[in-house]
Amino acid sequence: MSVHALKHPLALEWPAEWLDPLPNGLEHLHHWAQTTPLHTALRHKREGQWYAWRWIDVSRDVERLADGLRQQDFSEHSRLALSGAFEPNLLLLALAAHSIGGQVLTLADSLEPEVLEYHLRRIRPTHTYARHWSLDNGLDFAELLGPVDPAQYLTRWWQPSDETALWSEQSTQSRGALAAVLEQWLSSGHGFAFGDRPEVAAPGNWRQRLYEWALAKR
Repeated sequence: MSVHALKHPLALEWPAEWLDPLPNGLEHLHHWAQTTPLHTALRHKREGQWYAWRWIDVSRDVERLADGLRQQDFSEHSRLALSGAFEPNLLLLALAAHSIGGQVLTLADSLEPEVLEYHLRRIRPTHTYARHWSLDNGLDFAELLGPVDPAQYLTRWWQPSDETALWSEQSTQSRGALAAVLEQWLSSGHGFAFGDRPEVAAPGNWRQRLYEWALAKR
């Protein structure tokens, strides 16, 4: 893959949008990894099993993904397009790309093929990540992350009394949603959960409709 400086395109048309660099986002991540390293940062249900990432796991995975992206010729001149439901892989990739200094943008995840092709021609991504589409320059998350013991992330759903879990049912289909989720997650230090809402225990410990809350705050 050749690497070349990208010119910023004209203002994007929705359903494509830029994910602007998060103010102090990586600093917040490093803070939680140092002060509450063993607190749960992310949960995700996959194939009937809940998986959890502690803050120290998140910090390490972002660093490993950044190394993997560099091996795929991703640099400060590159452009990563993300699309799909929010889950740990997507959030971690966004942070890894930002840590390198590259551009990150999102595409709504319900586009018809011809509409998708139109927007890809406009935004000209050097790398893409969309589990529901097979795209040119598509990234393989497992390959970027490298060998890891799956057991280290396996957990039951369990919520310590001194931790708060936030709930997200958003995707790149919702305008501004990824920026809102990342901002609230990293600034608050609360854990985020992605999965089947009826299976969540202790309902007083999680909050719905985070996206609307975050937008109302602005």
